[in-house]
Amino acid sequence: MIKGRIIKGIGGLYFIDTEKGIIECSVRGIFRKNKITPTIGDYVNISLLEDNKGIIEEILERKNILIRPRVSNIDCAIITFSIISPNINIDLLDKFLILAESQNIENVVICINKCDLANEDDINMVKDLYKNIYPIIFTSTKENIGINDLKNLIDKKVTVFAGPSGVGKSSLINAILPNICLRTGDISKKIERGKHTTRQVELLEAWEHTYIVDSPGFTSLSIDFLDDSLDNYFKEFRQYLGDCKFYDCKHIHEPNCAIKNQIGKNISEERYNRYTKILSEMLERN
Repeated sequence: MIKGRIIKGIGGLYFIDTEKGIIECSVRGIFRKNKITPTIGDYVNISLLEDNKGIIEEILERKNILIRPRVSNIDCAIITFSIISPNINIDLLDKFLILAESQNIENVVICINKCDLANEDDINMVKDLYKNIYPIIFTSTKENIGINDLKNLIDKKVTVFAGPSGVGKSSLINAILPNICLRTGDISKKIERGKHTTRQVELLEAWEHTYIVDSPGFTSLSIDFLDDSLDNYFKEFRQYLGDCKFYDCKHIHEPNCAIKNQIGKNISEERYNRYTKILSEMLERN
């Protein structure tokens, strides 16, 4: 058997990137019997058949899995917003960050695109709010700003871009992968890429061992399921969790709260206020 990664699935067939190239594979019937579905991004062991085809024999353990889009083993999430056109929505940005944190993604990065349209005050506002919490990259495809920084960031990783419509996610991906049609030429012949009207999740190979998830990114922003653990997904809170007087502290009205004690020190008042606002909204809906 040989090991590979699923980069595309369509019509019950899966395309596995291996040291022997891209191999078209089916799955054993026992997978369907046990209701196990291979997922884009999965590492698998396959056995080879004739005509350079194969069968998936084993799905290896996943380190994480996203539901929308359904893809596994993500290394990096680029949370992409623009400051202008459309104007940045900090509440929405924080919800994207919370969702990314909840999916156990090791590298979460804020990308502020269209920075050529922003003034210095706008840029400093974002820097001040998230400094020492997340890496921030400022980009402009028009002025070719930050593109090399993005390339260095995603090197040897599987990366998903996430953010609202109109912020330039597709333009950034095209800037990183200007020759993507040539890079996926071999697999395009098999799956007729571009001829299907339904968008499928796919891993696009940028260069060796470096992939970008070809999908709209996170398409659902429901975070109501996090009401009991929201504080875990505010990254700057984590080192102080467990130091509160009450083990089930919500960090709102309770005395001797370690989180409230850090407001204005290691936790910004604006981020704390956003935590309380989001928590109140979630509890009210539930």
